[in-house]
Amino acid sequence: MAAAPPPHDPAKLRDAALKDDVAWNITEGLTTEIGQRQAGSPSEAKAREWAVAKLKSLGFKNVHIETFDIPGWERGEERGEVVAPFPQKLALAALGNSGATPPEGVQAELVAFGSVAELQAAPLEQVRGKIVYVGHAMRAAQDGSSYGYFGSVRRSAPSIASQKGAVAIVIRGLGTDSHRVPHTGVTNFDEGVKPIAAAALSNPDADQIERILERGKPIMLRLVITPRMTGTRESGNVIAEVPGTDPKAGIVAIGGHLDSWDLGTGAIDDASGVAITAAAAKRIMDAGRPRRTIRVIWFGSEEIGGNGGAAYFAAHKAEPHASVSESDFGADRVWRFETKLNPASAPLVARLEQALAPLGISKGSGNASAGADLGPWVRAGSNGIDLDQSGLRYFDIHHTADDTLDKIDRDQLAQNVAAWTAMLAVVANAPETLVQPSNLTLPK
Repeated sequence: MAAAPPPHDPAKLRDAALKDDVAWNITEGLTTEIGQRQAGSPSEAKAREWAVAKLKSLGFKNVHIETFDIPGWERGEERGEVVAPFPQKLALAALGNSGATPPEGVQAELVAFGSVAELQAAPLEQVRGKIVYVGHAMRAAQDGSSYGYFGSVRRSAPSIASQKGAVAIVIRGLGTDSHRVPHTGVTNFDEGVKPIAAAALSNPDADQIERILERGKPIMLRLVITPRMTGTRESGNVIAEVPGTDPKAGIVAIGGHLDSWDLGTGAIDDASGVAITAAAAKRIMDAGRPRRTIRVIWFGSEEIGGNGGAAYFAAHKAEPHASVSESDFGADRVWRFETKLNPASAPLVARLEQALAPLGISKGSGNASAGADLGPWVRAGSNGIDLDQSGLRYFDIHHTADDTLDKIDRDQLAQNVAAWTAMLAVVANAPETLVQPSNLTLPK
């Protein structure tokens, strides 16, 4: 029988973590010494080596890289302008996986739609040979819920526009700010659909386009967008552990993603996420061995479609996971926790509520997803616990050149570490059998 683990008092560890500086040091180091970390790029590879050295220096065990291949994409030149009726330049950024215009660019009349549904319903003759514009009405929300709904503008509108014969597309970027800084992000073209040039306008530029449209004059746009697909590239996940005393009790998997978009230095998305989770795991480690092994995963290539999460699931699906949790929503304060637990794990909820309430964190409705990278485990039956951060300013910065270290509030970052430390103290040492027979081996 495994020896009983030393006590990890959630309240004591939580309160001490409010003075944490480990998360700040990781976030500052990653954004300063590496900077942008686009999936499949040399800088993402350097970030993996940096992460290995950092996690080893912090005392984690079994630190290693697990590589996988991804399709490479590189940003090229990106310029846009209104040629008529009121000539002026536009601030825009190509979307990930965007096709390209000819080197000299493309010029065509603009046809505008207020939503993806409007574009989908448009007859082919309305779109063919035109540059499409699609807007939306995304607003800031504490839970970030509007991003999921309006995200279809970025994810699917370019493919629909291409199928209808458009020569290019510009969208209102998925942001809630009023800065002239465009929001990039990945798009995907359906199988057999030719990729066309696809870019996001900053919100002020989208507003400008819509004001010109209100004047009833045809708009002629010129775009030069020249990204390219670069073939197969290597990416990878960095994995580290706090070994537990009871190997049969299952793994507590936590983490965030190491890659970022190439416009900013990826401070809120997601250097802070990997920092928060690693800092919390270190606090548990420094207090003594927990019952369960805590596995910290810094995922690669999340931004282009959750490739790192898929690779991790494929490689480790036979290992019992007691719970999974991901931090990928910036560094502002945690305000709510959500769970999705099997019946035997239900007693965790009351203990989590007791440990987290002093931080101003309330219990949600019980609908945890575990994020893009660890979500597959929840869908396969593992326990999931979300610590939800405030999203009121997240989409002002998300996927822009403004995603830099100065956007991190150190006190709120430490509150995140305190919340994660308390959660891990409860879950990693829970006496219940958190891994049920139905999910000891996850389905393929």
